[in-house]
Amino acid sequence: MSIRLPYLLFLGDAPDPLAAKVAFGIRDWRPENCVGQLRMAGCQADLGLTDMSPERAIAAGARTLVVGVANRGGVIPETWVSELQAGLEAGLDLAAGLHNRLADVPVLADTAARLGREIHDVRQPERTYDVADGVPRSGKRLLTVGTDCSCGKMYTALALEKAMRARGMDADFRATGQTGILITGDGVSIDAVVADFISGAVEAHAPANDPEHWDLVEGQGSLFHVSFAGVSTGLLHGAQADVLVLCHEPTRTHMRGLQHYPLPDLETCMAANLSVARLTNPEARFVGVSINTSKLSEQAAADCLGEIESRTGLPTVDAVRTGVERIVDALV
Repeated sequence: MSIRLPYLLFLGDAPDPLAAKVAFGIRDWRPENCVGQLRMAGCQADLGLTDMSPERAIAAGARTLVVGVANRGGVIPETWVSELQAGLEAGLDLAAGLHNRLADVPVLADTAARLGREIHDVRQPERTYDVADGVPRSGKRLLTVGTDCSCGKMYTALALEKAMRARGMDADFRATGQTGILITGDGVSIDAVVADFISGAVEAHAPANDPEHWDLVEGQGSLFHVSFAGVSTGLLHGAQADVLVLCHEPTRTHMRGLQHYPLPDLETCMAANLSVARLTNPEARFVGVSINTSKLSEQAAADCLGEIESRTGLPTVDAVRTGVERIVDALV
């Protein structure tokens, strides 16, 4: 699909910054594509961009209103519909990566058809996939995995791609979620693929390649998150990863959205991921740990990274705070 640039990022009534992770990801990795933000009353997220109406955004060059919120279940609240319709009326296309399709909301579909606007539901796969076959394939693959969802898997993979390319390495980020697709313009939203075909979809998007080529596969969910463990399992099998990077947010006390499920300890999480990954690549191993220390002070972050590195024996970084060069060193 071809989504017109640049974007006005819709934050709706996001209850916290993490709920607007799609918008934050686009702002951080493609700032040149972001004109401003559109927030509703009660929104608790702020990208630091100029608040704009659709009309003002169009005057500033915006062409598409992108839903930058990833709420639980991927629903389109009724309270959003009038705001999104206003964007269409003003002259913007719509794009979203929610499970529920914008094109299935009658008033939005009718308005877009009447005005000749485009609606892009990027979470809906545009092709069919075969089931996985698990046949060993050439090239190298890295998969980011996590103790929880929304803990830095996409940021880590994108940071690795940037750092590896800066060294002249042949590396490509492989998006498996809506934010990554909106950032790069390619990929498959893996949690929208029928379960039997998840691993096959990953095989298709990270296929056999040159021996020195790296595919950096964006992880999803966590083997320990009961809501999303199925997708995580399919990714581990389909990626046939040579190496894994563990991602973790150290201040959480329970799985996101599941207060009755505590986070696993790092060693248990690593052992479980290796067990699943080695079905399709018996040589899979961890090569680093990426910690989201955004809620820690500089000193607390340094102490946390040092303690985890001592425990795991692996290069331990924060993809934003320290960069991922030490993990790249381990790959080289």
